[in-house]
Amino acid sequence: MKPFAYALAVGLAAAQLATAALAADITGAGATFPFPVYSKWAEAYRKESGNGLNYQSIGSGGGIKQIQAKTVDFGATDAPLKPAQLEKDGLVQFPTVMGGVVTVVNIAGLEPGKLKLTGEIVADIYAGKIQKWSDPKIVKLNEGLKLPEANITPIYRSDASGTTNIFTTYLSGVSESWKKEFGAATTISWPVGQGGKGNEGVTATVKQVPNAIGYVESAYAKQNKLAYALIQNKAGNFPQPDDKAFQAAAASADWKATPGFGIALTNQAGADAWPITAATFILVHKDPADAAKTADVLKFFDWAYKNGDKLATELDYVPLPDNVVGLIHEEWQSIKKDGKPVFAGK
Repeated sequence: MKPFAYALAVGLAAAQLATAALAADITGAGATFPFPVYSKWAEAYRKESGNGLNYQSIGSGGGIKQIQAKTVDFGATDAPLKPAQLEKDGLVQFPTVMGGVVTVVNIAGLEPGKLKLTGEIVADIYAGKIQKWSDPKIVKLNEGLKLPEANITPIYRSDASGTTNIFTTYLSGVSESWKKEFGAATTISWPVGQGGKGNEGVTATVKQVPNAIGYVESAYAKQNKLAYALIQNKAGNFPQPDDKAFQAAAASADWKATPGFGIALTNQAGADAWPITAATFILVHKDPADAAKTADVLKFFDWAYKNGDKLATELDYVPLPDNVVGLIHEEWQSIKKDGKPVFAGK
């Protein structure tokens, strides 16, 4: 074989192998909230098993639409679907990890965890009722802290977002006026502020806009070294947003009693509970068109439950309790093809 022809043949063979490897990857799309931990898990899983994960961080709304359209092997959402919707779409839903949403700010010279806010104050900021950092309500709560005489720019999610659903669920629970005027949803008609797409977009916008405030998953605040505010919890305390506080919020959760595991962890009782805590969820088809692909999805998350706790906690996510993982394995038995469960392991 001539050198050029040989080189071309080798190149084509390599391309075919690369295509085959890519085809073997499982595909998912949705929530930006768990993107940091899913990326870490995928990297470790590929090294151990040779199998990959192609995950698009496009927001919960996009993830729900893509799994409904069957264009991905799994969808991801922070806003759990109601049982009726799961039944209608033929989907099974299960949680992967828990984490916290934090309010991050860009105030010159302010260190992380120095600013204190209440849920009512945060609601009033996003409603446009509190407009300056020098507002008496903020100053009174932060005696001795130097705050600027500057307008606050609230930053919000511009896309359909589970993080927005978590955040507005919390605001609706602590502010009657917020509940009445805006409520809780994945998209809100924000009265003031500036939008950013994804947790990534909100993070970038807060960093760029002086005196801004935004809400992001805690891993984004940690990785980007953003100043975060302490939020008063139901017990009246101001806990640090860390795994201890997220675990405290989830301590009394009754996962078994909730179809689809869709429990709310916001504003939970407990002296150490972080008030804006939530789980994030995976959606797969109950009767999948491609049983092998769905089995690969479940194998990946089974591996993560067994091997991914350290990677999760390093990013301030909270792994699920063992008894909840057991319930999830039981739920997976309902995912069948031709009457047989697609996941054989446990």
